[in-house]
Amino acid sequence: MSRIKEFPLPDLGEGLVEGEILKWLVAVGDTIELNQPIVEVETAKAAVEIPAKWAGKVHAIHQAEGTTVEVGTPIISIDTDPDAGEPPAEPERTPVLVGYGPRTAAASRRPRKANGSTAAVSPPPVEVAPAPPPPPPVEEAPAPPARALAKPPVRKLARDLGVDLAGLTGTGPQGSITRDDVQAAVSAPAAAPAFSSEREQRIPVKGVRKLTAENMVSSAFSAPHVTEFLTIDMTRSIKALDRLRTLPEWRDVRISPLLVVAKAVLLAIGRHPIVNSTWAGDEIVVKQYVNLGIAAATDRGLIVPNIKDAGRLSLRELADAMTELVQTAKSGRTSPADMSGGTFTITNVGIFGVDTGTPILPPGESAILALGMVKEAPWVHKGKIRVRQVTTLGLSFDHRVIDGEQGSKFLRDVGAFLTDPEATLLAWS
Repeated sequence: MSRIKEFPLPDLGEGLVEGEILKWLVAVGDTIELNQPIVEVETAKAAVEIPAKWAGKVHAIHQAEGTTVEVGTPIISIDTDPDAGEPPAEPERTPVLVGYGPRTAAASRRPRKANGSTAAVSPPPVEVAPAPPPPPPVEEAPAPPARALAKPPVRKLARDLGVDLAGLTGTGPQGSITRDDVQAAVSAPAAAPAFSSEREQRIPVKGVRKLTAENMVSSAFSAPHVTEFLTIDMTRSIKALDRLRTLPEWRDVRISPLLVVAKAVLLAIGRHPIVNSTWAGDEIVVKQYVNLGIAAATDRGLIVPNIKDAGRLSLRELADAMTELVQTAKSGRTSPADMSGGTFTITNVGIFGVDTGTPILPPGESAILALGMVKEAPWVHKGKIRVRQVTTLGLSFDHRVIDGEQGSKFLRDVGAFLTDPEATLLAWS
């Protein structure tokens, strides 16, 4: 058994067929341990670190950083017995006929027969004189530009007005440039800006961005989207979050409006389970668990990792899970498993300073909620106009699965909880 083992790019799941080598974490000659991370690869889902399948010494690296590699292609060779000395070199192979196997001996010419004899006849050697090197190319000096024809007073006027005489066409005798030519250049309209490829940036569409684009196009044109909007007063929710921050057990916890929105969604799904379902062609699959997706903008594009079985978590556990999810996504370490199996998604567009949006459904999901910016705005409260914390929710849903009534009641319940979380929680318990 060979001690030099080739390690192919493994199947990372979720139907991924290729990955881009982002960064090698080892070099040729390094001693590595079993399961030690050796390379960082970006797939269409996320950037992941791949561990070594064997311990040993890095014998060769076959794929450079920045290369896109198909699953199953060797990316690195590992010497699994480096203490045995230098590994034997592979024999040089020569071309052979198909079906006759490889040859390791040097190729030779069959001897010719001369006058019926079997003696080999070798032609006398012919000495060929080496061809003389080509002469070095002769560089031609560039021709000096012709000097514009103009009298000294005209040149002075052009300098004072900042006009380049070389760009003017003279109307004077023998094509000379006149004062009128200079004045006309000053009063002429500015030239149109030049639009060329040098002023364009080309961004390769690959990895996460490529998969996101494919999924969004597929979803937008396969599921009939409906979007509804609801503007609500979130003042009580914001005050409830402020009270949470004062509790000792919540002192180091990241708290944001997204947390209370997530709780509202989970409770409303319990009241309207059809929202948490999948269209399967000849049937609708209603999920009894909620894998809550949180859309996250990263340097590599938009990804939607999800919190598994989020409906079973306490509010504190939900806060911790959301914090870990966002930090992992920002660092580019989200695994493909964390982005699969989502059942409902929240996208917080409010952090970008916008009111709301019409989000596109992630593949396999039937609803997605957009949370707009929470801001101070005039609001009628107890019969008077007050300054309150107001936001707008946008719910997109698959109309094959969710009727308008069902979608509207779900959005209404989310809004009711955010308007008065304490009273609503008591009423729904």
